Amino acid sequence: MQVGFIGLGAMGAPMAANLAARLDTRVWNRTATVAQAHADAHGSQAVEELTDLAGVDVVCSCLPTTVEVEAVARVLAPALEEGTVWLDHTSGDPQQARDLAAWLGGQGVDYLDAPVSGGTDGARAGTLTVMVGGDRDALAEVGDVLDAVAGRVVHVGPSGAGMAVKAVNNALLAAALWAAAEGFAALEKAGVPTSVALEVVNASSGRSNGTENLFPQRVVTRAFPNTFALGLLAKDVGLARATLDAAEVEGPVLHLVDRLTAAAASALGPDVDHTELVRMVERATGVELH
Repeated sequence: MQVGFIGLGAMGAPMAANLAARLDTRVWNRTATVAQAHADAHGSQAVEELTDLAGVDVVCSCLPTTVEVEAVARVLAPALEEGTVWLDHTSGDPQQARDLAAWLGGQGVDYLDAPVSGGTDGARAGTLTVMVGGDRDALAEVGDVLDAVAGRVVHVGPSGAGMAVKAVNNALLAAALWAAAEGFAALEKAGVPTSVALEVVNASSGRSNGTENLFPQRVVTRAFPNTFALGLLAKDVGLARATLDAAEVEGPVLHLVDRLTAAAASALGPDVDHTELVRMVERATGVELH
C-alpha cells in the first residue's frame, strides 16, 4: 500500500513518521524543505508537487482547516486513480466536509473525515483516537493506515459526523478548562492551593482530563508546553457552536464558552497553548493557580 501524507505540522509530522515506519509513504508540505527534512529523519519520500502523489492508494491530510484541504484536493484529485481513499485528519468544518465528500465522490475518490484526539504525545506514540465520518466500506480499506497512527478508531456516522464529534469534544474540553479555572481561583482566595484542591477533585466526581492531566502538568507547574494552540481550540469551539446552531439546539453554555475562548485567543494570542486560557481567569480574579 502506498500512502500520501499532506501537512507536516505538530500532529501531521509524527503521524506521517509512524506511517513511514510501516508503509510506503510520500509526504508533501507547503514548505518543501519541511518535507525533505521529514524524509531524511523518518524514511518517508518527499515530493515537491501535489500531483506527485498520483498513484497512491490512500491520501492523508492534516491541515489547519477544511479550506486548505479543499484547495489541495482541487489540485490533486483529478490526478488520483478511481477508488483512492482520502483520509482527512483535519479538525474541520462538518458542512464543508460533506460538500468536499460529494465533490471528491464525483472524482471517484472516497472521502472520510477522520479528525484525531490525543495531542502530540498520542501522535508520536501512535495511540490517537480517530473519529470517522463516511462510508464504512471505504473505512475498511484503510485499516493498515489507521493501525499505524491510532489506538482507537470509531465510525461515528455519515460524512461530516467525524468533524462534528471532534468540534463538540473540543468544546467540552474548553468548557471544562474554564469551569475548573474559575473554581480553583475561588479556592485559592479561600486559602486552598490548586495543587491541593486537585487531590480532592481528582478523587471525586468533578474530575476531568483537564483536572487529571492539564492542570497538574501545565497550569500549576506554569510550564504551559505548546502542544495545541489556543487559536485552534477557539476555531473548534466555533465549529461546535455552528453544529449546535445547525441542529437548532439553543446551547447557551457552549455559546458562552465560544465567546470566552475566542476572546482569550484574541487577548493572549492564537499561538499560545490552549491551557493558557486560564490566565484570563487569573487576570480577572487577581490570583495565580499553583
